[in-house]
Amino acid sequence: MMVDLSGNGAVSPGHTRHGQGSGNTGKKTSKKSRTKRGKRGRKRRNKKNIRNNKTPPPYFPPEAEEGNIEYKLKLVNPTQYRFEHLATQLKWRLQEGRGEAVYQIGVEDNGLLVGLSESDMRASLKTLKRMAEKVGADITLLREREVDYDLDRNIRKIAEVLVRKVPDDQQFLDLRVAVLGNVDSGKSTLLGVLTQGELDNGRGRARLNLFRHLHEIQTGRTSSISFEILGFNSKGEVVNYSESRTAEQICESSSKMITFIDLAGHHKYLKTTIFGLTSYCPDFAMLVVSANTGIAGTTREHLGLAMALKVPIFIVVSKVDLCSRGTVERTVRQLERLLKQPGCNKIPLMVSGADDAVTAAQQFTQSECITPIFTLSSVSGESLELLKVFLNILPPLSNSKEQEELMQQLTEFQVDEIYSVPDVGTVVGGTLYSGVCREGERLVVGPTDEGRFLRLKVGSIQRNRSACRVLRAGQAATLALGSFDRSLLRKGMVMVSPKMNPTICCQFEAAIVLLFHAKTFRRGSQVTVHVGNVRQTATVECLHGKDELRTGERAVVRFCFIKHPEYLRLGAKLLFREGVTKGIGHVTRLLPPSQNHDQNQNHDQNQQEH
Repeated sequence: MMVDLSGNGAVSPGHTRHGQGSGNTGKKTSKKSRTKRGKRGRKRRNKKNIRNNKTPPPYFPPEAEEGNIEYKLKLVNPTQYRFEHLATQLKWRLQEGRGEAVYQIGVEDNGLLVGLSESDMRASLKTLKRMAEKVGADITLLREREVDYDLDRNIRKIAEVLVRKVPDDQQFLDLRVAVLGNVDSGKSTLLGVLTQGELDNGRGRARLNLFRHLHEIQTGRTSSISFEILGFNSKGEVVNYSESRTAEQICESSSKMITFIDLAGHHKYLKTTIFGLTSYCPDFAMLVVSANTGIAGTTREHLGLAMALKVPIFIVVSKVDLCSRGTVERTVRQLERLLKQPGCNKIPLMVSGADDAVTAAQQFTQSECITPIFTLSSVSGESLELLKVFLNILPPLSNSKEQEELMQQLTEFQVDEIYSVPDVGTVVGGTLYSGVCREGERLVVGPTDEGRFLRLKVGSIQRNRSACRVLRAGQAATLALGSFDRSLLRKGMVMVSPKMNPTICCQFEAAIVLLFHAKTFRRGSQVTVHVGNVRQTATVECLHGKDELRTGERAVVRFCFIKHPEYLRLGAKLLFREGVTKGIGHVTRLLPPSQNHDQNQNHDQNQQEH
């Protein structure tokens, strides 16, 4: 008799229930007693599948042709021809995952969890290791689970294996994680512990290396944007400053890099925080919440910003060493209620073990609704390893095809920071939005206040504080521009290929949703607009089809920058705010300076006729 996995009490053909042709004398039994026996039977059958208090699902979703996840029933003693085919297949999956692939061993292509015996599992893992070595990769066993669907009680297992490419020429996988949370929630301390490899002393020692200004050290509060890196090698081991003296050594030893963007928590630095979210294009956001204060200060606002910009978010409840278990559970319940509210519609996923961390990392990128929650301490180190496991397995959001399409486009580099470095000259920092940038390449930068673009030449390139000859789409770096006059540059500019013929605008239209406004939003209102790395005050020129907007209403609005023209992209996400006024949207139309005068004249004439 096959074990019932569905929990509905079904039996296989040729077997009967009690009282149905099984030699029963025909004694009548009541419907109620049959129901009770059926429930007890289902409970006994379900217990057979429980291992370590986990019930593995009988099916995975069917295997997808695209993506970095591969199902294999077994890999036992393949022929040479079959082995070459398997290695080619692994290479394809690694390309799809930008250097990472996940193999499910003991699983059929339709997702059925068949499982393997101990000997077959060892042989399959040995073959997978040979395949990985052939394509220049390493394997890490993430987890094994027992499945037992027969009466003979043979132990059969399925295994989940991470395959990671050994990088060459700095082509490691790089994920950017924005760190959000209220002031004093422990963001910088947590980053210090992760990147330095030493626990905090309870008085903020771990965060000192992260601060950039004297007043930050004195107050213990972040006011600027800083970057920290955490590496993982091809075997999944942590690479940080505890074993490496410089960032260059971390990059050389890592197959995967996590770049943390440490943002300010205080409300008076909110514009800086928004700029970090819109300009640096984070792949994920980590919201840090103090267990002893719960949801306070800017926590809700930071969560709302990440959701408005559609940045996947996971939550870390810090400082659990300072609280009782009841206090921690109360904070977690607050977060769960907040995430489930209309407008959020998230599914909280508590991470309490290594198995949960693996599941959370995989489901996090597959479903927009999943929000993992960690509870940890930077002082005692409680559950810190679970966060590292999660970050190690966390896959990229974009696949190789999307990355390749971006690289085929013309070069476009966003200017986010400007420096003057002795013996080097002017240096700009930012993110390459599209194309490929090489040392010695000639680009144009702008727009200036007059709307012009200026020619320049890229000198050296540094990525994660180490030299790099080629920069690819999606990567952040600093570019040396030699003797180029720094006074001609500003944040919000772009460096693009001369072939692009970039379009600039003083006015643009956007489809917006007004999230909140104390009174009404109408023509003449002034707001600070954030679009990518652009941050400038703009005036509302008109609201198409409406005279005013109230909270929750939608409209197409024309904005006019009050200082100088900007370079924008159609479809770019937009966020605007001024005081308590907040709204989001996307750019639908660009109005070049030559069209602005005609548009304004037509609009004024229509207003007079109306």
